[in-house]
Amino acid sequence: MMRKLALAALSGLFMSTAALAAGSPADLSAQWLTEGGKSRVEIGACPNAPTQLCGKIVWLREPTNPDGSAKVDKENSDETLKKRPILGLQMLRDFKWDGEKWDDGYIYNPEDGKEYDSVIRIKGPGELEVKGCVLFICKRQAWTDPKKGS
Repeated sequence: MMRKLALAALSGLFMSTAALAAGSPADLSAQWLTEGGKSRVEIGACPNAPTQLCGKIVWLREPTNPDGSAKVDKENSDETLKKRPILGLQMLRDFKWDGEKWDDGYIYNPEDGKEYDSVIRIKGPGELEVKGCVLFICKRQAWTDPKKGS
């Protein structure tokens, strides 16, 4: 019984140490494949806030429309942004590490042109849970790092 308790305590210590070590944007720096494989988002430090996490779309499975034109942010409610390309678009911004997760950030969804409150959790090697919320209604996605084989 004592052995099981000791193993459980060590396991908990390891998990909390791993979570604390994940507090740098460099820990998630990679290109993450979104759920469904529609796009890849490059995550790293925010350009003007190196302790915060940001991400931009760097690859689309279908980067062009049927007429061959590049996909643009046509669903955005801001008329001045409707013609900006989806490739290169900042999708994640302002995430802060709270000791367990990347919190207080925002995710932009080019499919509906809206920005949502967001949280990113590390689920395991090469896997993130990305959650976007409006009030108390949330949607979760699993993103994977293709280089880690998840």
